[in-house]
Amino acid sequence: MSVTTACGEEWPQFRGPTGLGHTSQTSLPIKWGGPENENVLWKSPLVGEGHASPIVSGGRLFVCTAHWPESVKDRKAVIPEHHVLCYSVADGKLLWNTLVEPGPWLRNDFRSGPGGGYAAPTPVTDGQRVYVVFGSSVMAALDLEGRVAWRKEITPHNFDVTIGSSPVLFDDTVLMLCAMTNKKDSKLVAYDKADGSIRWEAALPQVGFAHSTPVKIEVGGKPQLVIVASGGGESDRGIQGLDPRNGEALWWCRGGGEASSAAFGAGIVYCDNGRGGPGVAIDPSGSGDVTKTHIKWRINQVPEAIGSPIIVGQRVYRLHAPNVLKCWNAASGEQVYAQRLDRLTSTWASPIADGAGRLYFATAGVSHVVQTGDEFSSLEVNDLGDSNRASPAVSNGKLFLVGTRHVFCVGTK
Repeated sequence: MSVTTACGEEWPQFRGPTGLGHTSQTSLPIKWGGPENENVLWKSPLVGEGHASPIVSGGRLFVCTAHWPESVKDRKAVIPEHHVLCYSVADGKLLWNTLVEPGPWLRNDFRSGPGGGYAAPTPVTDGQRVYVVFGSSVMAALDLEGRVAWRKEITPHNFDVTIGSSPVLFDDTVLMLCAMTNKKDSKLVAYDKADGSIRWEAALPQVGFAHSTPVKIEVGGKPQLVIVASGGGESDRGIQGLDPRNGEALWWCRGGGEASSAAFGAGIVYCDNGRGGPGVAIDPSGSGDVTKTHIKWRINQVPEAIGSPIIVGQRVYRLHAPNVLKCWNAASGEQVYAQRLDRLTSTWASPIADGAGRLYFATAGVSHVVQTGDEFSSLEVNDLGDSNRASPAVSNGKLFLVGTRHVFCVGTK
């Protein structure tokens, strides 16, 4: 079982090249922001807002936002504009701003805050096109100059709130987890990157609603796509390892959640509910129902933790409400330590781990940098004063952070 080393130049999808929050870079800044805007290389205004994380490719940063014009008086009655923004990584210049025609899904329960629910999914790029999903149930592909190549509505529309899962690329397809409230419509869909046509659909009738993004891993030299969704009932398959080539279920177990993606490393897949509930470590080398055979350890209750966990070496790190970081032994599940991260803005953003063994719980608000190890070690607490829930992106020794009003580039000056 392996985790591919993250490339130092690109950050093409949610949580980076592997989707697991790892980068091999060792020169990321530890300290930034504050009254002097220390190590802030540039900041640029955003049009709209959202919880989508930025991605970086080819010297450009891409991010999705939702925006209601000032003329809109009742935001709950109108789907906002859907923006895809492209900035120069070098200086923060806005290169283009493309409007994508919204889908039909109007949801007046934002749940994740104004604008956030409509612009929660993070885009993904193959270096030729940028593939975006918005909460109104629409997907689109744009070229690198911001021209829309194709647009596709995601049907049916049976989500408890707006769509939160981010798209994932595999070979020449865009994979989208469509986990529905009523289960019978839940599915994994593979869209053709070229034109948006549906290559195949895999029904997931034992899977309930989820905001989580699937994670690609490799086990025994073969690819797997790990999904975490709400389950329930005797036929619950809330946690599954699927074949990304056709959606076939390779293994599954009872449990799951609706918000957080899985972590992978040290021979295990770790996942928990995200909204509060059990956490499990699974050996992903099994087949069929592995509930009784391949669960290595279990934690009975993990408090709400919308962001995703991360595995570094032989340790699992999990940030949960109220701003508590827990570290567990990956082999046994034994707790190594628990430490509160004071003033931290959000537990919704997912952490990243760099090549020097540092963990970044970073947003455009109050962030913590922590050294990994058997004892808690705080390296720095930083503040950019523009709180949001978006996870960071990394490229060439720099951090890119999206706030509610600005996008920031942070690097050592």
